[in-house]
Amino acid sequence: MRSLLVAELGRRRQEATRKKLEMSFRTLKAAKAYRDLLKAVKKHIGNEDYKNHFREYVTQEFRKNSNLSDQSNVQQKIKLASDYAFLLNSVHHHKDLLMSYNIAVDRSDEMKRVMKQSAASVGLRLPEVYQS
Repeated sequence: MRSLLVAELGRRRQEATRKKLEMSFRTLKAAKAYRDLLKAVKKHIGNEDYKNHFREYVTQEFRKNSNLSDQSNVQQKIKLASDYAFLLNSVHHHKDLLMSYNIAVDRSDEMKRVMKQSAASVGLRLPEVYQS
């Protein structure tokens, strides 16, 4: 009888540990989706004060849904946030590709920007000729 109680107690502990791990995994997924979405908003929409309502909306939605108990609903919300971040990044990348393929557009400003970013990434500055 005692061995059955010990076995049942061990099984319950394992189940509780498994549930805690699942919850922490979901929390990490939600935090990653939140960070990715805020990064995309900051990078592609902007960080200016008059665009602050985008960031506030994202934060408000995550806080509003922080107490959801239905796990399938939580997973849907996390997936939606990840999809929005992916959409923002993809639209921006698509716009850059369209601009780079359009030969009729004067791209000297774009090339200066790319060269400046390339030089800055290795810690250099462009010569005065390329500075605008």
